[in-house]
Amino acid sequence: MLKKPEANEYALYYQNYVNLVPDGDLLEILHGQIKDTINLVKDLNDEQARFRYAPEKWTIKEVIGHITDTERIMAYRLLCISRGETAMLPGYDDNEYVKKGSFNRFSIQELLEQLSIVRQGTTALLKSLGEEDLMRHGNANGTEVTVRAIAYIMAGHELHHRNLIKDRYMGAKAFSLGDGN
Repeated sequence: MLKKPEANEYALYYQNYVNLVPDGDLLEILHGQIKDTINLVKDLNDEQARFRYAPEKWTIKEVIGHITDTERIMAYRLLCISRGETAMLPGYDDNEYVKKGSFNRFSIQELLEQLSIVRQGTTALLKSLGEEDLMRHGNANGTEVTVRAIAYIMAGHELHHRNLIKDRYMGAKAFSLGDGN
């Protein structure tokens, strides 16, 4: 079972993500939380899925695309560092990725299918790693990080954005009226 990383295993920026992840078996948490995220948004109509809670904020579709892209990037980092990569892995501009991802052209079901497939790949990769692999250190976006910290960051990142969808999007008065675009 993966244990929560120590604070010295990741950049302070990620602490909120790591802290969101409950105690327990991380693989079970990753499996269960993806179901919760999918269930939260799977029945949204297209107008709801394109809702923005404020101007210049992403739509719900864009948030789902962002979660998927980020998990892809983090899984790549996880793979590289677990295999002993010593080169610094690059960062990315999430706003540019969302802009170029054109996620609003997809149905919410298509976006959720991609998210589910990516999560399956992530959990399969994590299952293949040994304890020594999980404790390897590498450099991503200019900061030191362990493989197990990346796994927790991914889980916390999804939880963070699911909370935003519930609170800021679905909790907005305009959401129920369909006035967010």
